[in-house]
Amino acid sequence: MTHPAFAHTQACVFDAYGTLFDVNSAVSRMRDRVGPQYGEISAAWRVRQLEYTWLRSLMKSHTDFWHLTSDALAVTLRTFSIDDAQLHEELMQAYLSLNAFSEVSSVLHQLKQAGMQTAILTNGSPAMITSAVSNAGIDEVIDRQLSVESVGVFKPDERVYQLAVDELNVEAGNIAFLSSNAWDAAGAAHFGFNVAWVNRYGQPSEALPGTPSAMLADLSELPALLGIC
Repeated sequence: MTHPAFAHTQACVFDAYGTLFDVNSAVSRMRDRVGPQYGEISAAWRVRQLEYTWLRSLMKSHTDFWHLTSDALAVTLRTFSIDDAQLHEELMQAYLSLNAFSEVSSVLHQLKQAGMQTAILTNGSPAMITSAVSNAGIDEVIDRQLSVESVGVFKPDERVYQLAVDELNVEAGNIAFLSSNAWDAAGAAHFGFNVAWVNRYGQPSEALPGTPSAMLADLSELPALLGIC
């Protein structure tokens, strides 16, 4: 049965990192090379990466996500007393081919079979997201790949969410936005999207403006939410 908030959905817009793609897969794939602290290193890299997006937005000193991710990795490796330029390069290349979560392809195919418009709205640079989408083999089921580089500021700035409205020509209230990042889900809901927070890791909700309309354990629950079965 369709969730009332999503009854008039014309487009599904997905965050990329953490929602479609497993951000920890780059480091875990290279765990033997990274060492026993690979899990902590991966988590620290992700935290610093996100912090840099927010800080650069506040400082009005934008750089693309590739360079920002590289900077975050460099500082993370130094934090763990790792001085290995080759490892840095290998991890950055691994980030271009992150693993998609297991349900992603089948869910996207279901949406397209139902005639739903699909898009990615990401902090990632165009080259990064093109690589990730191609590696996951989901090119044919993603209609648009929208990057913050079009507006020169990172989420959760409202200009990023407006990009989806403008590029898809769909009103905010008719867009279902999916993100595993609680802060992104809050930002998108505050903007006016109908948001389903994909809470993969059972995290607590954030005390921020904007409340998601639904919470999913993973994307496999999305078709039912939209009444697509």
